[in-house]
Amino acid sequence: MKPVRVAVLAFEGVSLFHLSVPGIVFGVTPAPAGLPPYEVSYCAPDPGLVRCDQGMEIEVPGGLGAMDDADIVIVPAWNHPENAAPAVLSNALRQAHARGAQVVGLCLGAFVLGDAGLLDERRATTHWACRELFAQRFPKANFLPDVLYVDDGNVITSAGTVAAIDCCLNLVRQRHGADVANRVARLLVTPPHRQGGQAQYIEQPVPSLPSENRLPGVLEWAREHLSQPLSLDVLAEVARMSRRTFTRRFREATGMTFVKWLAAERIARAQQLLETTDLPIEQVATEAGFGSALSLRQHFASQLHTSPSAYRRLFCEGQRCTSD
Repeated sequence: MKPVRVAVLAFEGVSLFHLSVPGIVFGVTPAPAGLPPYEVSYCAPDPGLVRCDQGMEIEVPGGLGAMDDADIVIVPAWNHPENAAPAVLSNALRQAHARGAQVVGLCLGAFVLGDAGLLDERRATTHWACRELFAQRFPKANFLPDVLYVDDGNVITSAGTVAAIDCCLNLVRQRHGADVANRVARLLVTPPHRQGGQAQYIEQPVPSLPSENRLPGVLEWAREHLSQPLSLDVLAEVARMSRRTFTRRFREATGMTFVKWLAAERIARAQQLLETTDLPIEQVATEAGFGSALSLRQHFASQLHTSPSAYRRLFCEGQRCTSD
């Protein structure tokens, strides 16, 4: 059986985790039936010793020529996403993609693919913490902020650090089918497909803006009274403003409508309760202001693409998880 050739990029400060993930997933042992041999090699713009983010030095003997015959080229998280990748690297990636190789950007490695022009008019993602910088640098990309990975025309990008495993498992699934990918996942003791996307990991809500000082104390008051019925009229009265003035200033301060802001705050409160308490789902819904467990589930499904109980299983402390 012909081996699948994988070239993984290394560079100064590269993530040791991302360097390891392709070899761990594609080289899992014992190899399950249906998984052909994979040859994982490492390359660098400047071959030789490369210091990774953990401080260890790794010998990388091959240059970018290793990409010339690779079936899959993988770029780990770029450690300086605000800086463009070297032109020699961009050229090598464009050539690899042009001849049919799958080009993968893990986490902030998506920025390197963007510098190579491979994300123009394509769907892509990256770590949620850099979503604004990504949107600024690559306005032609169709950025998807709440997925774990996305494949668009042999160009694959993934979200935050651990999503590299999800991404590589998906490559196995694409090439060899779900049964093989599931067996690989079982050997790795990891879910073959995680529910939801990175939306459930994003810090909700978006950090406060400096302009919130136009509404002194009102937003904090609302956060402290989420369990109560809240409306524009209630907050306008607390702020001692007319409804019209408050609506305008609220939009200026938060960048969103009151309804969206309130839903985000209530989801954030529910997340906190699910992470740190063993309250029943019904009580979490009441404390967060959703009124019913059904409403809480609907909002979680819509905004986080998961359920309250699944979220709790991921984040709660110990074994206190309850079901919804």
